[in-house]
Amino acid sequence: MKIRRFFRLPLPRPLLLHRMGFLAVLVCSCPSLLAQGTLAEYEHWESLASRIDQPVFADKVKPNWIDESKGQFWYQIQRSEDNSLFVLVDATQGARQEFKSLPQLVRHLSDSDDELPADLKRDSLAPNARIQRSRDGGQRTEIHFKNETDEPLRYKWVNSSGGLVEYGKVEAGATASLSTFDGHSWVLETEAGQVVAAFVAAVWQSLAIIDAETPRPEPLELRRRPRDRSGQRHPSPDGQWHVEFANHNVVLVNNQSNNSITMTHDGMEQNGYGGNVWWSPDSAHFVVFKTTRIDVRTIPIVESSPKGSIHSKLLTVKYAKPGDPVDHDRPVLLHIPDEIERQEGDTTNVAQPIEDSLFSSPYSIGEVHWHKDSTFFSFVYNQRGHQVLRVIAVDAETAEPRVMIDEQSETFVCYSHKKYLRRLDQTDEAIWMSERSGWNHLYLIDQQTGDVKNAITSGPWVVRDVERVDEENRQVWLTVSGIDPDQDPYYKHLVRVDFDGSHLVRFTSANGDHRWVFSPEQRYLIDSYSRVDLPPVSVLCDANTGDMICELEHADASQLLNTGWRYPERFVAKGRDGVTDIFGIVIRPTHFDPSKTYPVLEAIYAGPHAAFVPKSFGRQTNLQKMAELGFIIVKMDGMGTSYRSKAFHDVCWKNLGDSGFADRIAWIKAAAKEHPEMDLTRVGIWGGSAGGQSAMRALIAHGDFYHAAVADCGCHDNRVDKMWWNEQWMGYPIESHYAEQSNVTQAHRMQGDLMLIVGELDHNVDPASTMQVVHALVKADKDFELLLMPGVGHGAAGHPYAERRQADFFVRKLWKREPRNP
Repeated sequence: MKIRRFFRLPLPRPLLLHRMGFLAVLVCSCPSLLAQGTLAEYEHWESLASRIDQPVFADKVKPNWIDESKGQFWYQIQRSEDNSLFVLVDATQGARQEFKSLPQLVRHLSDSDDELPADLKRDSLAPNARIQRSRDGGQRTEIHFKNETDEPLRYKWVNSSGGLVEYGKVEAGATASLSTFDGHSWVLETEAGQVVAAFVAAVWQSLAIIDAETPRPEPLELRRRPRDRSGQRHPSPDGQWHVEFANHNVVLVNNQSNNSITMTHDGMEQNGYGGNVWWSPDSAHFVVFKTTRIDVRTIPIVESSPKGSIHSKLLTVKYAKPGDPVDHDRPVLLHIPDEIERQEGDTTNVAQPIEDSLFSSPYSIGEVHWHKDSTFFSFVYNQRGHQVLRVIAVDAETAEPRVMIDEQSETFVCYSHKKYLRRLDQTDEAIWMSERSGWNHLYLIDQQTGDVKNAITSGPWVVRDVERVDEENRQVWLTVSGIDPDQDPYYKHLVRVDFDGSHLVRFTSANGDHRWVFSPEQRYLIDSYSRVDLPPVSVLCDANTGDMICELEHADASQLLNTGWRYPERFVAKGRDGVTDIFGIVIRPTHFDPSKTYPVLEAIYAGPHAAFVPKSFGRQTNLQKMAELGFIIVKMDGMGTSYRSKAFHDVCWKNLGDSGFADRIAWIKAAAKEHPEMDLTRVGIWGGSAGGQSAMRALIAHGDFYHAAVADCGCHDNRVDKMWWNEQWMGYPIESHYAEQSNVTQAHRMQGDLMLIVGELDHNVDPASTMQVVHALVKADKDFELLLMPGVGHGAAGHPYAERRQADFFVRKLWKREPRNP
């Protein structure tokens, strides 16, 4: 009917099909035919992923080292769909040679046949030997599960607590694709529940192949110690003894005579000994924990439509919330009894309690370590509330504790993402990470006095991670950000510096976000850098001097650009103080018409644990897809997020409701001044989890700027969400600011249009958090939309149905049009 109206008269079938094909091309290429919210535009929206699934050539260099002493390696590269090359590199000469085939390369390296892999799997992820927990803070990417087994497999996400969340099934011989984040962990199970593979998503490798040769991963190591490990042996370094736990007490066993001594008698089920044993190097002492245990809170979750039943099912999930009690670990020092004590069975002096005024209120105690001379041991004490982080040293003879390192903050110590401790027993020193200067840096500490010997790094930039420590040469390799004042301060760079803070060597300097891989003997490194508007560039560098040896590849994104996809625009504007630069990106539809104006949609995630604007090259498919319905998409990192100064980060302290909105609004207004196509009378915002909390908060606190919001699986009340994340930023004990910043208590202030999405099986954020918001909105007589997704877990908006409903919502509210009409 649509075709007949366009041409007015019926057409013969061959001509009709020809015209239909012409129309399809015309719709995809002509912006004027893509009216906002029409069925044609939705088809354009749904086809985005396939349309931009074009190769970016020469974007990865995966070296195969032949002889590192000679600086020789080779790699395969794709220059076009029908042009695959094999490149041989001689690092000593800074030269590269190209070969059209592997046999040509083999003939050139006549003695290297055995060193060349027989099969090259392009873009494949290596399976993990052990199941891992997901890491937060990674950029969005994709993972493709290719099931080459003969049975269907279920793929499940491993959350940061080790829980499994089912997402879908991939049939035998099929491939399943989904959006994920760099560092997120996945397992695949048979229908019978047997784990057959484990993978961790990466930005540059996306294909996860599961076949008969894929190694079965070892189970996840549980964080919570078992209550009793009866029969498990913990041998002493000299082999004469081992420790066991029986009836929640400590038993010492002589390995030669097999005689045993019960060394403690006060252990009980809820207050007993167990877990690990830390022996002194001289086998004269050991440390165990005595733990007062609590019963972890459980939350009820109702599965309304379980498979194979018409009846709902009640699930209970262990879920500690802010303010709940926690297990209380107390280290206990025990001594090997002398001969007389052993003969008389006297164990009164073998267990020494340690006076705990220096570590009386632990959130956690860990990283126990004996000094190599056995004179003392130390451990890390993380105080409840996270304003005190200490390394406590305890004398091996007297059990007297002292503070080796004392880190305190008036706001928070970011133990979860900015903690590093390396003990250097040979020189009685330690390397310690701290924001005490206002920037995240490393310090050299005297283990005996606790004094800072010197700052290893300093300046208005931050250490992101410690790559490697060379104790012999007293050097440390670091990932840093912000070291170049004229670059985006989030770009990652690699440096090396001496322990005394001297001789800082740069290994990366080009304007971009850097990734690198060292050669096996660490003589060379391959540096690949990119930006959201620059495909990867790969260079070879000397891993000692940092000098560039030669350029390897410049990626070619021309086929991607030919689809109409365009690079995101990097944009910088001042934040709330008029001084601090806020960094973000702007994404436009592929059918963008500069003569039009478009509503603005902000994608928000303001979690303080990281920063979230993409920095390296990628298709940004999820953001681009939302743009395809006629929106300009913006994303920026406001104050309160990480990787900048301590003052920048501290904005989140007891203040998660802030979400950096003052900076975000200033940034969007500045962008609109330069880009008049951005219509600030129509501004929407969407986000999930902490982003869901922020999205609704936008309508509560800034309803004069934001007009519509979608909040997916939001942690709307920080008292209801998980303990560790919320207490890290909102503090402990639970005071009035928790309630003041709750979307539940503030729901009556909401302005604008709100859509709430929640998965009924969310184990990450208690689904009750969303339903409590619903209750508050009802009481306040506020209109809103609610989409409850049965059988779906965290991130419910990623479900195709919810994704479409979210798109419909913004088309209705910001374009004022009914979606998917002809």
